[in-house]
Amino acid sequence: MDSPDANDLVDVDLYDDGSFAEFGNNQAPGAVAIRAAVRGKAPVPTEGLATRRQLRALGLSPGGHEPVARLICRGGNRWAWLYRVDLAVPKRTPTLAQEMALDRAMAARQTCPECRRRYYACLPLRTQGRCDPCEQGFEPSPDTVMVPATHRLAA
Repeated sequence: MDSPDANDLVDVDLYDDGSFAEFGNNQAPGAVAIRAAVRGKAPVPTEGLATRRQLRALGLSPGGHEPVARLICRGGNRWAWLYRVDLAVPKRTPTLAQEMALDRAMAARQTCPECRRRYYACLPLRTQGRCDPCEQGFEPSPDTVMVPATHRLAA
């Protein structure tokens, strides 16, 4: 068994073309600095590799650039793409019209069709068809119901 035999089996991944570097947890360039910046304990680094979620937490997005490496987690069972931080661009801010459209969509999911109250959480409209207070016959607590005059838009 000292020398490989011609009949030995070889593990080949048909979908891996070898173009992506693979890193384990905290092994990617700048991983520790990026993790500290995501937690708010350090400034945003200007170089290194980060996942999409990490870029999002830093206020950045990949900006149309392709991933350059893979992060392998849980013994190879899970992985994520890694993007270069120096090529990332700031997140786009939604316009007021986009925020209003999102607010209307959320209002449809948060408003009871029976009592017309809007709640902070989405209601079980598919299963119950109305809010829990209407279903069980009690008054909702004031901290769960939105005041109708305010809106939740950022702009």
